Amino acid sequence: MNNPKELLARNFPTAVQDARNAAKPSLYAGPDSSYDLAFADPEFLLNPELRPVRMQLELLKPEMVQREEGITSTIVIFGSARILAAEDAETKLDNARALAPGAERDRAVRQAERQLGMSRYYEEARSFASLVTAHSAQLQAPIYVVTGGGPGIMEAGNRGAFEVGGKSIGLNIVLPHEQEPNPYITPRLCFQFHYFALRKMHFLMRSVALVCFPGGFGTLDELFEALTLMQTGKCRKRPVLLFGRDFWTKLINMDHLVDTGMINPEDVHLFHYVETADEAWSTLQQTYGLGKLDTVAA
Repeated sequence: MNNPKELLARNFPTAVQDARNAAKPSLYAGPDSSYDLAFADPEFLLNPELRPVRMQLELLKPEMVQREEGITSTIVIFGSARILAAEDAETKLDNARALAPGAERDRAVRQAERQLGMSRYYEEARSFASLVTAHSAQLQAPIYVVTGGGPGIMEAGNRGAFEVGGKSIGLNIVLPHEQEPNPYITPRLCFQFHYFALRKMHFLMRSVALVCFPGGFGTLDELFEALTLMQTGKCRKRPVLLFGRDFWTKLINMDHLVDTGMINPEDVHLFHYVETADEAWSTLQQTYGLGKLDTVAA
């Protein structure tokens, strides 16, 4: 009599098993052959006509991994890749001051002084990520910090979570110029994207808040897409915290947008200005209540 366990066995081999079996030498294998399994054929998968399939895969892979890891709530940290940690900015300033007197030294010193001033945002992002990770660890469903996975403010966010023993997520993207993931991302949660649109979708899918530090075109793109989706009702509203009122009010004249009728007066309430990590975390506590943060569904 057959073993009863055989009744529950798979009816068909797994894709892994079939791919392994198909990898054996064959008369029809080779560069001019179409014999490879479709799902194990990189040349076929990278065909321009397979773009819809690749987009689906890029949506599914991070989604499936995060589900397996039990991740339901995140806080996204946006910000410039160019903002340095305080210790790096201080070293750069010391090196600039050590240059021979002249116009080149003066330019280097001015740039380094500006970078040192901006480094406070790196330290605030680092502190904020530590606060989120440490305080939310007591929740039934911890909140995970998510960044774009690169240097600067992104590194600060992952670093802050790492330094208090927590996990964090990095959504890196392939760029024409080389960009390596920062070293503080949880390896299992470090993803690489080809499509900006799908990367931005993943930023929002589980987020209970968005925290935006000073940045350039990429940061503005991420911020305004999120605001547009909330403004138009395409996704639910969630706290959007802008770090550094002075930076943001100089960059974007929201009053002018209201005065010219480009946005409604209530649209300015889609975001809040904050200056410190403690203020940002306090704002989230007031919005959700610490004990309610883990019940918010993305």
